[in-house]
Amino acid sequence: MKLLPPQVLKPWKDSSAVVRVAPFLVFLVLTSCQGQFGEESRYWFYLVKTVVGAWLVWEMRSLVTEMRWTWSWSALAVGIGVFAGWVGLDGWYPTFAEIGRDYLYPTLRQVGLEGWRPESSAPTPAWNPHAQFGADSGLAWLLIVARLLGSTFVVPPLEEVFYRSFLYRYLAGAQFLSLPLGLWAPKPFLFTSVIFGLTHHQWLAGILCGLAYQGLVVWRQRLGDAMTAHAITNLLLGLWVVGRGAWHFW
Repeated sequence: MKLLPPQVLKPWKDSSAVVRVAPFLVFLVLTSCQGQFGEESRYWFYLVKTVVGAWLVWEMRSLVTEMRWTWSWSALAVGIGVFAGWVGLDGWYPTFAEIGRDYLYPTLRQVGLEGWRPESSAPTPAWNPHAQFGADSGLAWLLIVARLLGSTFVVPPLEEVFYRSFLYRYLAGAQFLSLPLGLWAPKPFLFTSVIFGLTHHQWLAGILCGLAYQGLVVWRQRLGDAMTAHAITNLLLGLWVVGRGAWHFW
């Protein structure tokens, strides 16, 4: 069943760039809405963006031919390795929130911007449905399961198509579809990985993660291995968050 009429979908379906970029941008816009309408909106918008993201992936499936899940032992190894690094690096470097609190705000205050005070910028609480909706409540578990499913099956294809299929190749050449996924281009390789990392609170782990996934695409010469590795990382991290109560990763 089509959620939007064909005349609305046709313009972005006809563009190889738009079909790879627009779904990711829609996902980002919904992400930016989390918490903008009260604390509970952090959870409801995540649920909404997961449903919308799943629909976007479904619409993309026949248009983005490289967006196909593939399995390999290297994808498994990279997925597990990135998860281990993500968790293992925690606490060894400052997150963006800590940089703002410990370095940026004090510096701004010293130059006379009194409104920028660490104490006036309370840290955002961790994404924890148990704390928001009641420990072990049905609603809390619904939201947790939605996040696990979304981060495992929706986020990987959307992000890998944008970063590894479009952005990496576009930086190497405007006619990106004529370039193979296995192309080795050092500057786009580094730039794409850094941009990917800077979109995560754990920015250093994110950069290393981007390097690993991009390297996997270049090595295996297909996108599906990176999608699988990404899904494995996110699933393991989600299970770690729920099992260990390490909600700050979310």
